[in-house]
Amino acid sequence: MANIFAKKPLAVLLGEANSTGHGALKRTLGAGNLVALGVGAIIGAGLFVRTAAAAAQASGPGVTLAFILAAFGCVFAGLCYAEFAAMIPIAGSAYTYAYTTMGEFVAWVIGWALIMEYALGAATVSIAWSEYLNKLLEVFGTSIPYNLSHSPFEHAVVNGVTQTGLINLPALLIIVALSLLLVKGTQESALFNAVVVVLKVLIVIVFIIIGWQFVNPANHSPYLIPADAVVKNGAGEVVRTYEGFFKHGIGGIIGGAGIVFFAFIGFDAVSTAAQEAKNPKRDMPIGILGSLAICTVLYILFGHVLTGVANWREFADPALGGEASVAYAIRAHMPGFEWLATAVTVGILLGFTSVILVMLMGQSRVFFSMAKDGLMPNAFSQLHPKFNTPYKSNLMLMVFVGLFAAFVPGSLAGDLTSFGTLLAFVLVSLGVWIMRKSNPEQPRPFRSPLSTPSFPLVPIMGALVCTLLIVGLDAFTLEVAVGWMLVGFVVYFLYGKRNSKLQQGIVVVPEEMEKEAFIKPDPNNR
Repeated sequence: MANIFAKKPLAVLLGEANSTGHGALKRTLGAGNLVALGVGAIIGAGLFVRTAAAAAQASGPGVTLAFILAAFGCVFAGLCYAEFAAMIPIAGSAYTYAYTTMGEFVAWVIGWALIMEYALGAATVSIAWSEYLNKLLEVFGTSIPYNLSHSPFEHAVVNGVTQTGLINLPALLIIVALSLLLVKGTQESALFNAVVVVLKVLIVIVFIIIGWQFVNPANHSPYLIPADAVVKNGAGEVVRTYEGFFKHGIGGIIGGAGIVFFAFIGFDAVSTAAQEAKNPKRDMPIGILGSLAICTVLYILFGHVLTGVANWREFADPALGGEASVAYAIRAHMPGFEWLATAVTVGILLGFTSVILVMLMGQSRVFFSMAKDGLMPNAFSQLHPKFNTPYKSNLMLMVFVGLFAAFVPGSLAGDLTSFGTLLAFVLVSLGVWIMRKSNPEQPRPFRSPLSTPSFPLVPIMGALVCTLLIVGLDAFTLEVAVGWMLVGFVVYFLYGKRNSKLQQGIVVVPEEMEKEAFIKPDPNNR
């Protein structure tokens, strides 16, 4: 009986990482491109939406501390990703790392789970992109008809008339456009992403600079929500109380961290581009940790200004807060800068655009690696003869993700994206520990600190923090996630296991390759 926990030899992975020519991805990305990819994936609507939500539900002005705590949790996983990406600079991210540390079945599990993060995430964000496009168009007195911007499963009363969706055309079109851009080339996609990132970060910085002038220190006192706090609406009705440890005080910082944690998700997508980095040993840690650091600073400053411009209680009032909290704060408390509220909507759209691009890119690279191993159809690993991109993978994702975006409500996705991401974080963290014990002699251009084979503090903390966050997801999300994983098990045993090159004995490690992969330095520093 084949061993479903057989590990892919590290020497083979390192040999693939150094391969060039036909069938190999082109190394075109520098450190700046990788940082931009990370920032592009991290800063979406989360900054504009989750900040106010965390302040209103748990942290108050202390949302800045919640961001610091959430970033602290992300750093553990980020350090582990950086160590792996520098040591094994190959496409596939967590899937590849699991294959060489915990075996094929675990690799399949994480590869299947990453579909929830990347493919499902791209579809869900594209649906939100469509909603915000309409918000922007409404500023100019127009909008896309309801039936052309919603799925057939959605309906609403518009101007007294019940409307039913037909197709979410904007969501479909953005998926098609970005998929075709990815087919054209990684460098072109990275350049487009860099431009989008500069624009949306500029909008964030402009809000911080202008908003700082309107900060009222009284809104930051008390800095944490009191235990007896209540929020009333304009009619004097109580709309929110703060009972429970994680709803106020120090506990509120922890509760707020759980809310804003998912605004940090995305830095791991940088690792999927490792095989396209010019100097991955140096640039991958810079891309992963640099993007995480930049976004953390922006998040803290943004939270400080937002809760200083408007009192956190206003965000807790459904009539004032919600997803329009930032725009409300600008219009209500920053007279003369109403145009900035429109710019924030543009920033959210740009944020969504870069997130979709990076998610589609990440998924295609995971499929590329799985197909190279025989666990996915070979078409996913075929490169375009001119552009040298996994174009068939991009085109198939365009079809399936596009259909989901066009005909399925975004609400069905729930927190499945978060489940897939957190599961990847857990396994990557454990993988670093296992690799430290199984291959202690392997050169590591970057080492996560405070981590020895006998006391791997960073990997253990990364696995524990992310496991706790998985447990904290709602029951429905966990049930659907388990169902999705069970489907994945069936697919593995019916297709993946039977076609695995490792199981068939096709993967061979010549002695020369093993020696070269482990000992011989790469003359091109790649």
